[in-house]
Amino acid sequence: MIKLKEEIIETLLDKAIDKAKTDETVQLISYTKEVDEINPIQFFEAAKYMSKDRTFWTSTAEDFYIVGIGNAYKIDTDKDRFHHTEKQWQKIVDKAIIHNSYQVPGTGLLAHGGMSFDPTKPKSFLWKKFNHSSFTIPEFILTKSDNTFYFTVNVRVNKEDHSLQLTNELRRMEHTLLTYTEQLPEGAAIKSKKEIEPDKWKESVQMATEQIKHSEVEKIVLAREMRLKLTKEAEIGVMLDRLITTQPNSYVFAIESDGDCFIGTTPERLVKLENKQLLSTCLAGTAPRGKTKQEDDKMSYNLLHDEKNRNEHEFVVSMIKDAIEGYCYNVVVPKEPVIYPLKNLQHLYTPVTATLKNGHSIFDIVKQLHPTPALGGVPREKSLAFIREHELLDRGRYGAPIGWLDSNQNGEFAVGIRSGLIQGDEISLFAGCGVVKDSDPQAEYEETNVKFLPMLSVLGEKL
Repeated sequence: MIKLKEEIIETLLDKAIDKAKTDETVQLISYTKEVDEINPIQFFEAAKYMSKDRTFWTSTAEDFYIVGIGNAYKIDTDKDRFHHTEKQWQKIVDKAIIHNSYQVPGTGLLAHGGMSFDPTKPKSFLWKKFNHSSFTIPEFILTKSDNTFYFTVNVRVNKEDHSLQLTNELRRMEHTLLTYTEQLPEGAAIKSKKEIEPDKWKESVQMATEQIKHSEVEKIVLAREMRLKLTKEAEIGVMLDRLITTQPNSYVFAIESDGDCFIGTTPERLVKLENKQLLSTCLAGTAPRGKTKQEDDKMSYNLLHDEKNRNEHEFVVSMIKDAIEGYCYNVVVPKEPVIYPLKNLQHLYTPVTATLKNGHSIFDIVKQLHPTPALGGVPREKSLAFIREHELLDRGRYGAPIGWLDSNQNGEFAVGIRSGLIQGDEISLFAGCGVVKDSDPQAEYEETNVKFLPMLSVLGEKL
C-alpha cells in the first residue's frame, strides 16, 4: 500500500499516470477529504440519472453511513468466493495509491457488496444480475461518522490519461453529487401482491418437522417469497429514507446491479471489525411488538421465557462462540440474552466480543459464521441439504452476508434479511423462520407475515 503526504488531486493523478507508464498497468488512486454536511439520501439521489450503480449502507443506531456511486473496480467470483475475493481485494490494496489522512473506519479505499446464500444451488432467473460474490470499489463515496462527513474519490488511470482533463471531470462530478438539493419524488405504492405457493410452503414446514423428529437435525430455516407489483418504478431513495425513519436499531442497505437492486433493513449483524476488536451478535427468537406498553412488556416477558425461542437463540450463540474461537482470543459471551426492540418486532439479543488474532481477516470470520443457525439450521450441512431440496426459492442475497471493508482492515457485515429485490416496478420480498420439531406450519406462516411488514410498510401497506 502506497501512502502519500497531503497533495492535491492533480499531483496524485500525475503520479498515477507516471506509474502506469512505468509498469504498463492501470493504476488505482484513492483520495479522501473532509466535506461539509450533506444528506446521504440526497447524495444517493444525485446519482440517479448518471447510469451508475449505487450502494447504500447505514447503521441507524450509530448514525453511520457509507454511500457509494459508480464502479472504479469490481471483484466478482463464483468459485471459492471467500478466498478469491480476499485475494483480489488484497492485491488491489497493495498496488493502490491511497491518500487518506483521517484513518476513520469506512473512509478511503473501500469495497461494498455481498455474497449469495448458497453458491451450490443453481442460480435462478430472479438473481441473474448478481454473482455469487460481488464487491464494488465505488468511484465516489460519502462517509458519515461521528457527525463528520468524508468524500472519497477512487479512480483508475492509464498511461494515456491527462491529469488536468481527469481533474476537471472529477470536480464536475463532485459538484453534482455534493450540491444536489432536489426534493424526494413521490414513492411508488403497491398495486397488487402475490404470495408464492403459500400452501406448498406450509407443506415444506411440515416435512421439516418430520425430518427433525426422525433424524439428527434440530432446526431447519425455511424462507418464502412475496411478489409485489407497484404503481410505477420503485423509488429506491424514497424507500431508503422511509426505512431509516421507521426501522431504528437496524442496518438499512441497498446494492444495485445493472438496474436491479437488493434492498432491506436488517437488525442482524454478522460481524464488525475495528482495530482488531470483533463484535458478533446473536439475534434469534422473534415476537411482535405490543400496541400498548403493558402488552409490549408482556410479549417481551413471554419471549424471554419461551422454550422454543430460547433454544433457537442458544443454537446461534453456541455456533458463534465455536466458530470464532479458533481465530480470536478474549472471547466474551453474556450468560443471558436481553430484548432487542425494533419498530414492528422484538428479538432475543446476545452480543459476542473478541480480539482477532494476527494473520486472520474479516473474511475468515464471515466464512465461519455464514450461515448462522438463525438462517440455515442445526447442524449446518444437514439443514442446508434439506433447504436445497425442498425450499421453493433461490435465496440469492437473502439471508446472505452483505457489507463493506476498507484498506485499514476495518469492516462490517450484516445478514440480508427483511429484504427485497427490486426489478423496475416489481419487487420480490423474502422472509423466513426457524422450524423445530414442534413447529406448527400455520404459526410459522404467520411469523413470516410479520417479518414482511418492515418492507411492506415503506410501500404504504397499512399495518
